Amino acid sequence: MEGPTEDSLCGKWRNGCRLDRDRLKDIFSCRLLKTIAMGQVLSLLICGTAGSCQYLADAGVETPMLQSFLNYVLLLLTYTPTLCIHRGDANILKILRTKWWKYLVMGLADVEANYMVVKAYQFTTLTSIQLLDCFVIPVLMVLSWIFLKTRYRPLHFVAVMVCLLGVGAMVGADIVAGRDQGSTSDVVLGDGLVLLSSVLYAVSNLCQEHTVKNLSRVEFLGMMGLFGTLISGAQLAALEINAVKAIKWDLYIFMLFAVYALCMYALYSFMPVVVRLTSATAVNLSLLTADLFSLFCGLFLFSYQFSVLYIVSFIIITVGFIMFNAVPTLSAVPEGDDPQAADAASDPAADRLLAAGGDTQRTGSVVMFTTL
Repeated sequence: MEGPTEDSLCGKWRNGCRLDRDRLKDIFSCRLLKTIAMGQVLSLLICGTAGSCQYLADAGVETPMLQSFLNYVLLLLTYTPTLCIHRGDANILKILRTKWWKYLVMGLADVEANYMVVKAYQFTTLTSIQLLDCFVIPVLMVLSWIFLKTRYRPLHFVAVMVCLLGVGAMVGADIVAGRDQGSTSDVVLGDGLVLLSSVLYAVSNLCQEHTVKNLSRVEFLGMMGLFGTLISGAQLAALEINAVKAIKWDLYIFMLFAVYALCMYALYSFMPVVVRLTSATAVNLSLLTADLFSLFCGLFLFSYQFSVLYIVSFIIITVGFIMFNAVPTLSAVPEGDDPQAADAASDPAADRLLAAGGDTQRTGSVVMFTTL
């Protein structure tokens, strides 16, 4: 028998290269690149809030509830009035009659999560907070599995582990650079506050994903502004009224409050857009780089010591985030639902699932899968 000719070998090599290019193009799609870019914008906004908080703390101002209250008021003033002019089920009166308790739970979880994580800095170290704050990701994945029927593939779990490995590298760099800041007055209480805030953040993010994917972004932000203002306002009056009176207001302090409030407002307004495009879990993975952006700002503003491990950490977290978003998450649907095969057929991921022996349904950015 004659061996393969040079032309046939070259043809196979060209076909193999074409398949590799197509596979890479499928993974590094415009949608994925846009998701990565938007995730880093969210991290930069968190960096803005962290920097303004640091300057406020240096100025002797410790009013976390007042800072959150300003953000919720901005949401109330810009999004809640829109619900007042809507008709039908989207009208604020109809929402309050039928779903008030759901948004009360969501608002309470969000307000208390913000308060607890800031309060934890008084009792435990920065290292503990950075590590334990990642607890929000596994909790959110479990809640999504139970309530949103999200089904993760093995690559998603590997991606999460890669991201957490990146966080470990970042914490290690902090220790090497001597940035283990914070108090150790009551480590158990501080760590407990961080863990509890992570659970509450997971609840809030779960509600956010459900609302923006099934209802609307405006309804989520409008009701968050309404209930967040009421809850944080009551807590502000009960806990921080003396601290607010003690603030020595000047242009510098006013500008710091303004920067914090505007960054938080932009974060809350923009985050539902990214959640709708991906998922709450993917967004939280992208936010793991926020501490790194804060560090890079700190190199110039607070004279932090630099370590190459920070760059390594950023690369590892980014790789994990790309891995998580390279394969769509799946969500179980009842067997009798219409599979909308025509829509699914246009999705390459759906085609791969069909080839594996499944029936698919796609709604927005979520591919829904039912095993045959």
